[in-house]
Amino acid sequence: MGLPVDLPGLDTIIPNLGDFPLVVVEGGGDPAKSFFLRGLVLSALRIGWPVSFIASRDKTELLRLLTVEGGLGPDSFSDLHVQETEAIEELVKSMPAGGLLAVDSFSFLTLDLEPGRLSSMLRHVRAACREKSSTVVLGTDRGMFEPRAEAVALHLADDVVQFHSKEGPEGLMRFLRIPKWTQGKFVDRNIYYEFDGKRLAIDLRRRIL
Repeated sequence: MGLPVDLPGLDTIIPNLGDFPLVVVEGGGDPAKSFFLRGLVLSALRIGWPVSFIASRDKTELLRLLTVEGGLGPDSFSDLHVQETEAIEELVKSMPAGGLLAVDSFSFLTLDLEPGRLSSMLRHVRAACREKSSTVVLGTDRGMFEPRAEAVALHLADDVVQFHSKEGPEGLMRFLRIPKWTQGKFVDRNIYYEFDGKRLAIDLRRRIL
Protein backbone atom coordinates (compact mmCIF):
# COMPACT_ATOMS: atom_id res chain seq x y z
CA MET A 1 0.00 0.00 0.00
CA GLY A 2 2.73 2.49 0.93
CA LEU A 3 2.46 5.90 2.53
CA PRO A 4 -0.77 7.77 1.58
CA VAL A 5 -0.48 11.18 -0.08
CA ASP A 6 -3.22 13.05 1.80
CA LEU A 7 -3.52 15.98 -0.58
CA PRO A 8 -6.85 16.21 -2.44
CA GLY A 9 -6.28 16.40 -6.18
CA LEU A 10 -2.71 15.16 -6.08
CA ASP A 11 -3.85 11.89 -4.49
CA THR A 12 -5.68 11.06 -7.75
CA ILE A 13 -2.30 10.99 -9.50
CA ILE A 14 -0.06 9.63 -6.75
CA PRO A 15 -2.30 8.08 -4.08
CA ASN A 16 0.68 6.71 -2.17
CA LEU A 17 4.47 6.53 -2.21
CA GLY A 18 4.67 2.80 -2.89
CA ASP A 19 6.85 0.28 -1.10
CA PHE A 20 10.11 1.44 0.50
CA PRO A 21 11.10 4.21 -1.95
CA LEU A 22 13.75 6.89 -1.79
CA VAL A 23 11.85 10.09 -2.68
CA VAL A 24 13.29 13.51 -3.51
CA VAL A 25 10.99 16.52 -3.00
CA GLU A 26 12.66 19.54 -4.61
CA GLY A 27 11.70 23.19 -4.32
CA GLY A 28 12.99 26.73 -4.62
CA GLY A 29 12.26 29.62 -2.30
CA ASP A 30 8.57 28.73 -1.95
CA PRO A 31 7.96 27.00 1.44
CA ALA A 32 5.35 24.70 -0.15
CA LYS A 33 8.00 22.00 -0.49
CA SER A 34 8.57 21.85 3.26
CA PHE A 35 4.81 22.01 3.88
CA PHE A 36 4.32 18.99 1.60
CA LEU A 37 7.10 17.09 3.35
CA ARG A 38 5.53 17.77 6.75
CA GLY A 39 2.23 16.52 5.32
CA LEU A 40 3.86 13.18 4.55
CA VAL A 41 5.17 13.04 8.12
CA LEU A 42 1.64 13.65 9.45
CA SER A 43 0.24 11.01 7.10
CA ALA A 44 2.75 8.47 8.43
CA LEU A 45 1.88 9.30 12.05
CA ARG A 46 -1.85 8.91 11.34
CA ILE A 47 -1.36 5.33 10.10
CA GLY A 48 0.87 4.44 13.04
CA TRP A 49 4.29 4.46 11.40
CA PRO A 50 7.37 5.37 13.42
CA VAL A 51 8.88 8.58 12.03
CA SER A 52 12.33 10.11 12.27
CA PHE A 53 12.59 13.71 11.14
CA ILE A 54 16.08 15.11 10.61
CA ALA A 55 15.82 18.88 10.62
CA SER A 56 18.33 21.66 10.14
CA ARG A 57 16.09 24.13 11.96
CA ASP A 58 14.61 24.55 15.43
CA LYS A 59 12.91 21.45 16.84
CA THR A 60 10.36 23.43 18.86
CA GLU A 61 9.22 25.37 15.78
CA LEU A 62 8.93 22.14 13.76
CA LEU A 63 6.72 20.51 16.39
CA ARG A 64 4.56 23.63 16.53
CA LEU A 65 4.04 23.54 12.76
CA LEU A 66 3.17 19.84 12.82
CA THR A 67 0.67 20.44 15.63
CA VAL A 68 -1.04 23.31 13.81
CA GLU A 69 -1.02 21.75 10.36
CA GLY A 70 -2.07 18.29 11.50
CA GLY A 71 -4.68 19.34 14.03
CA LEU A 72 -3.17 16.75 16.37
CA GLY A 73 -2.63 16.71 20.10
CA PRO A 74 0.70 16.08 21.88
CA ASP A 75 -0.08 12.36 22.29
CA SER A 76 -0.09 11.97 18.50
CA PHE A 77 3.67 12.51 18.37
CA SER A 78 4.71 9.54 20.50
CA ASP A 79 6.01 7.79 17.34
CA LEU A 80 7.91 10.87 16.16
CA HIS A 81 11.62 11.38 16.79
CA VAL A 82 12.99 14.77 15.75
CA GLN A 83 16.75 15.08 15.42
CA GLU A 84 18.64 18.30 14.75
CA THR A 85 21.87 17.32 13.05
CA GLU A 86 24.39 18.33 10.43
CA ALA A 87 25.95 14.85 10.27
CA ILE A 88 24.93 13.14 7.03
CA GLU A 89 26.37 9.87 8.36
CA GLU A 90 23.41 9.66 10.76
CA LEU A 91 20.86 9.05 7.98
CA VAL A 92 20.82 5.26 7.94
CA LYS A 93 21.20 5.05 11.73
CA SER A 94 18.13 7.26 12.09
CA MET A 95 15.98 5.25 9.66
CA PRO A 96 13.14 3.53 11.57
CA ALA A 97 12.30 -0.02 10.50
CA GLY A 98 8.90 -0.11 8.81
CA GLY A 99 8.55 3.66 9.05
CA LEU A 100 9.47 7.01 7.52
CA LEU A 101 12.69 8.99 7.55
CA ALA A 102 12.15 12.62 6.48
CA VAL A 103 15.02 15.05 5.94
CA ASP A 104 14.59 18.81 5.47
CA SER A 105 16.87 20.11 4.10
CA PHE A 106 18.99 17.33 2.62
CA SER A 107 20.89 19.65 0.28
CA PHE A 108 21.98 21.75 3.28
CA LEU A 109 23.41 18.65 4.95
CA THR A 110 25.34 17.64 1.82
CA LEU A 111 26.80 20.99 0.72
CA ASP A 112 30.39 19.77 1.04
CA LEU A 113 29.92 16.30 -0.48
CA GLU A 114 31.60 15.49 -3.79
CA PRO A 115 29.23 13.86 -6.34
CA GLY A 116 30.99 10.50 -6.03
CA ARG A 117 30.60 10.40 -2.26
CA LEU A 118 26.99 11.60 -2.55
CA SER A 119 26.27 8.79 -5.00
CA SER A 120 27.77 6.19 -2.68
CA MET A 121 25.82 7.51 0.29
CA LEU A 122 22.49 7.56 -1.58
CA ARG A 123 23.03 4.00 -2.82
CA HIS A 124 23.60 2.99 0.80
CA VAL A 125 20.35 4.72 1.81
CA ARG A 126 18.42 2.98 -1.00
CA ALA A 127 19.74 -0.41 0.12
CA ALA A 128 18.74 0.36 3.72
CA CYS A 129 15.20 1.26 2.58
CA ARG A 130 14.73 -2.26 1.25
CA GLU A 131 16.49 -3.91 4.17
CA LYS A 132 14.45 -2.06 6.81
CA SER A 133 11.19 -1.84 4.79
CA SER A 134 11.37 1.93 5.25
CA THR A 135 10.45 5.00 3.21
CA VAL A 136 12.86 7.94 2.93
CA VAL A 137 11.83 11.43 1.78
CA LEU A 138 14.59 13.96 1.16
CA GLY A 139 13.64 17.63 0.86
CA THR A 140 16.15 19.49 -1.33
CA ASP A 141 16.55 23.19 -2.16
CA ARG A 142 16.99 24.06 -5.82
CA GLY A 143 20.28 25.83 -6.42
CA MET A 144 22.09 24.53 -3.32
CA PHE A 145 23.46 21.46 -5.12
CA GLU A 146 26.07 21.97 -7.78
CA PRO A 147 24.74 20.56 -11.12
CA ARG A 148 26.49 17.18 -10.97
CA ALA A 149 25.38 16.54 -7.39
CA GLU A 150 21.80 17.49 -8.28
CA ALA A 151 21.88 15.09 -11.22
CA VAL A 152 23.13 12.32 -8.93
CA ALA A 153 20.32 12.89 -6.40
CA LEU A 154 17.58 12.93 -9.05
CA HIS A 155 19.00 9.88 -10.84
CA LEU A 156 19.24 7.72 -7.72
CA ALA A 157 15.84 8.71 -6.32
CA ASP A 158 12.99 6.29 -6.98
CA ASP A 159 10.43 9.10 -7.12
CA VAL A 160 10.81 12.86 -7.68
CA VAL A 161 8.34 15.68 -6.98
CA GLN A 162 9.39 19.21 -7.93
CA PHE A 163 7.78 22.46 -6.76
CA HIS A 164 8.14 25.47 -9.08
CA SER A 165 6.99 29.08 -9.18
CA LYS A 166 7.33 31.84 -11.76
CA GLU A 167 5.91 35.25 -12.56
CA GLY A 168 3.12 35.27 -15.15
CA PRO A 169 0.69 37.78 -16.63
CA GLU A 170 -1.63 37.32 -13.66
CA GLY A 171 1.07 37.38 -11.01
CA LEU A 172 2.94 34.55 -9.29
CA MET A 173 2.10 31.10 -10.65
CA ARG A 174 2.90 27.96 -8.69
CA PHE A 175 3.04 24.48 -10.16
CA LEU A 176 4.57 21.11 -9.41
CA ARG A 177 5.95 18.44 -11.67
CA ILE A 178 6.43 14.70 -11.19
CA PRO A 179 9.22 13.87 -13.63
CA LYS A 180 9.95 10.44 -12.17
CA TRP A 181 7.65 7.90 -10.58
CA THR A 182 8.24 4.17 -10.27
CA GLN A 183 4.65 2.97 -10.00
CA GLY A 184 4.05 3.06 -13.73
CA LYS A 185 2.82 6.66 -13.71
CA PHE A 186 4.57 9.43 -15.60
CA VAL A 187 3.06 12.88 -15.18
CA ASP A 188 4.61 14.99 -17.93
CA ARG A 189 2.68 18.16 -17.26
CA ASN A 190 2.56 21.02 -14.82
CA ILE A 191 0.11 20.72 -11.94
CA TYR A 192 -1.10 24.08 -10.72
CA TYR A 193 -1.38 24.75 -7.00
CA GLU A 194 -2.00 27.58 -4.57
CA PHE A 195 -0.31 27.93 -1.22
CA ASP A 196 -1.12 30.50 1.46
CA GLY A 197 1.18 29.16 4.16
CA LYS A 198 -1.60 27.13 5.78
CA ARG A 199 -3.11 25.16 2.91
CA LEU A 200 -1.81 23.68 -0.33
CA ALA A 201 -4.62 23.44 -2.91
CA ILE A 202 -4.21 21.44 -6.12
CA ASP A 203 -6.10 22.46 -9.27
CA LEU A 204 -5.98 19.75 -11.95
CA ARG A 205 -8.10 21.79 -14.38
CA ARG A 206 -5.54 24.48 -15.10
CA ARG A 207 -2.51 24.12 -17.37
CA ILE A 208 0.60 26.25 -17.14
CA LEU A 209 2.71 26.52 -20.26
